[in-house]
Amino acid sequence: MAMAALRRESRRLTSIVSPNPINVLRSSLLSSEEQTSAGVRCISTQIVRNRMKSIKNIQKITKAMKMVAASKLRQVQTKTENSRGLWQPFTALLGDTPSVSVKKNVVIAISSDKGLCGGINTTSVKVSRGVKKLNDDPESETKFVILGEKAKVQLIRGDSRKDIELCMTELQKNPLNFTQVSALADDILKSVQFDALRIVFNKFGSVVSFVPTVATILSPEIVERESEAGGTLGELDSYEIEGGETKSEILQNLAEFQFSCVLYNAVLENACSEQGARMSAMDSSSRNAGEVLDRLTLTYNRTRQASITTELIEIISGASALEG
Repeated sequence: MAMAALRRESRRLTSIVSPNPINVLRSSLLSSEEQTSAGVRCISTQIVRNRMKSIKNIQKITKAMKMVAASKLRQVQTKTENSRGLWQPFTALLGDTPSVSVKKNVVIAISSDKGLCGGINTTSVKVSRGVKKLNDDPESETKFVILGEKAKVQLIRGDSRKDIELCMTELQKNPLNFTQVSALADDILKSVQFDALRIVFNKFGSVVSFVPTVATILSPEIVERESEAGGTLGELDSYEIEGGETKSEILQNLAEFQFSCVLYNAVLENACSEQGARMSAMDSSSRNAGEVLDRLTLTYNRTRQASITTELIEIISGASALEG
């Protein structure tokens, strides 16, 4: 809104301020070719000042966005580090086998709801499409579950529209917690049929680095099948099952809880990567705005100096003509 008011004020000033009569006389005497060559020197200082003011406002906005992203990063980073201890025991127990071959694959692409955060959303979408391509064959099918507005916008454009099973947005409208993500995981489990869930997210490394990561969650039936076939499933086979529950029931409960824990960590990791990438992007934008402002300042000073020199020459010439 402030930028729109600035543009309206600029147009109003341009229509009110009358041109310099000396420049009008000079332009009437010059040929068209001479006007073209002199156009660079006759640039209006008012236009340059308005442009400088716009760049300064943009720089203030980018600096403020960087500070907000840094504050949000500090809030979510502690949660992310604590959440890593939730899914690691499940990985040790059930393993993480991304190369397992199943008939029904569901790729969960996690992205942000807002932009201006570098290339993390594009990276997540590219990896999701790559995972789908690797698992596509005539005997299997792959569906998408999208968490985040940006992945939805990118995947819905191409051939992946027909493969989108479920879309959820505005995940970070409220502070993320395990209860919220558990309800989200329960909705996903009720909405899709799967043999393997492949969660694609950006693992947070630092403010300037994130790693695209794929976590695989197998259904209880596939876990039992791989266990009987002698596949590698972590330390599950080293435990003896006691009590009234069967192995299938225990695997069902473990798979659901594992999915909630891994999804919770994935959402937090991606949120950390988003804020870190936004900090980096806004810092680069602020530096670029400073460079543009320096160039505009130099142009303004040169234009102003040229106009002052021209006026002095005209005064001296007029005084000499009167004396003569």
